[in-house]
Formats: sequence, C-alpha cells, structure tokens
Amino acid sequence: MFKGSNVALITPFKNNKLDDDAYIKLIHFHINNGTNGLVPAGTTGESPTLSHGEHERVIELCVKESNGKLPVFAGTGSNSTEEAISLTNHAEKIGANGALVVTPYYNKPTQEGLFQHYKAINDKCGIPIIIYNIPGRSVIDMSVETMARLYELKNIIGVKDATGDLNRVDQTLQKLGKDFLQLTGNDDNALEFNKRGGEGAISVTANIAPKICSDFQKFSNLKSSSANSEKAERLNQILLPLHHAMFIESNPSPVKYAAKKLGLCDDTVRLPLVQITEHTKDIIDKVLKDAELV
Repeated sequence: MFKGSNVALITPFKNNKLDDDAYIKLIHFHINNGTNGLVPAGTTGESPTLSHGEHERVIELCVKESNGKLPVFAGTGSNSTEEAISLTNHAEKIGANGALVVTPYYNKPTQEGLFQHYKAINDKCGIPIIIYNIPGRSVIDMSVETMARLYELKNIIGVKDATGDLNRVDQTLQKLGKDFLQLTGNDDNALEFNKRGGEGAISVTANIAPKICSDFQKFSNLKSSSANSEKAERLNQILLPLHHAMFIESNPSPVKYAAKKLGLCDDTVRLPLVQITEHTKDIIDKVLKDAELV
C-alpha cells in the first residue's frame, strides 16, 4: 500500500500561520504528478514547531483533500509515548491509512524502552505503523533485533530507514523477510537501497520533483528489467544534484525555497530554522534549471 515515491510533505506558512490554501494546492500537485503516498506532519513538515492543534489540522487536511486517491501515513511520533498515542489515535479516527512514528528523540531510551514505546502505541491503535529510525536526529538507533520483536505485533509493518547504512537493508531483509516494508529516508541512496530489497522512499525531493521521483521508483526496484534499470540510472543522475542541494542547509529550508521557485508556496520556516543563504539559493536555482523544473 505504501511503496514507491512517498512525499514527506512540507507545511506551508504565511505570516507564520498555516497556509491552508497553499497546503491544499500542494496536495493536489502530488495527486496529479505521480506521487504514490503522502506523509504529513513529519520532520520535513516542521512537526517540532507545530502546535498540537496545528499538527492535527495538517493531517486532517491531507486526509480530506487526498480523499482516498493517495494513501496517507501521518507523522504521529513524539518523545512522549502518551502524546504519540494521542496523535496516532487522532490520525486513525479521521481516516489516515497509517502512521509514521519516529524513535523518541532526546530521551535516549534503551532498546527495551524503544520496544515498549512502540508496543504501547501498537496496543492502543488499529492502523499500520511504520517505524522511523533516524539516529542522526533522535540520537538513538533501533537495532534490527528490536524491529524483529516489533514486527511480531499486529500493526508494525515496516521501517523508514534514515541510518544511511545500506548494509542495514540486507540485515533487515534477512532477519524480517521480504514482507517487512523497507523505505529509505535518504533520497541519495534510494537506487542502491531498492537494489538491495527496499521498496521505496519517503522523500524530501519529491516535494519539488514528484513525477521524476515517481518514475525513478517505478524503474528501480529489485525485480526491474535491465531496460528499466537503465532508466532508473538515468533518472538517478538527474535527481542526485537535487537531493544534495536539498540538504546543504537544515531541512526543510532548502526545499521550501525550491517550492517557492516553483510557485507552490512561500519559503517561510519557523524558528529556530531560518531561510537559506543567497549562496545556497544560487545552487538550488541551478539544479532546478538543470533538472528542467523551472
């Protein structure tokens, strides 16, 4: 249900408030341009600076506007287990297809603490859950063994792997099997990730290049023919400069600037994030032009 190119949606702001019109426009941009799934209220959606009410509204708007045309896996993670349960229950109640739940940041739980955190969420909800393992931001790294324990629970279906360690794909496939969904959270390793058995991405770049990202995912899976593999290689060469440019400064400041250049929304971000420098703008202007997006 959630394979291929899934976009980690940015959250547009205007005068530091949610820009509902731009957000709705963005959702339909993805519906019309090949994106396979929507992920609202994640890190790229600036969830750390959304109020609880804003967080819920972002998910509600996404579910309403997608209207069953694309699956919605809502970002409902927190370093408070009770808050993560509350957000996941809300997402389920309003019709989200699943939840993306990040490993608790700052608290630094043990592997047993991670297991109990996800088990508590699992036990209180009835929708699929994707684990979001991103040690670069949350400090902790969920082990393959802990994921295997969690996979025995009724709602845990896969992982968004942002470790950057491609060997983790092999280890997870060997331990949990091919039915455990592996999605990369690192746009730049998506080609090799899929070659090793991954089945897609939760992508930042898809915010601005949904059609290219979707076509790339279609051609780059493990079972692709040699002709499709060649297509994937060509698209990957187009995408790599975009991927790298989106992370010159802290995400999502670069991708919001790129979205502004495409006329999708304003590039406002909330403190402590700031808008990108003129030097970074020049780089993004060039890669957008090279990819024929502007």
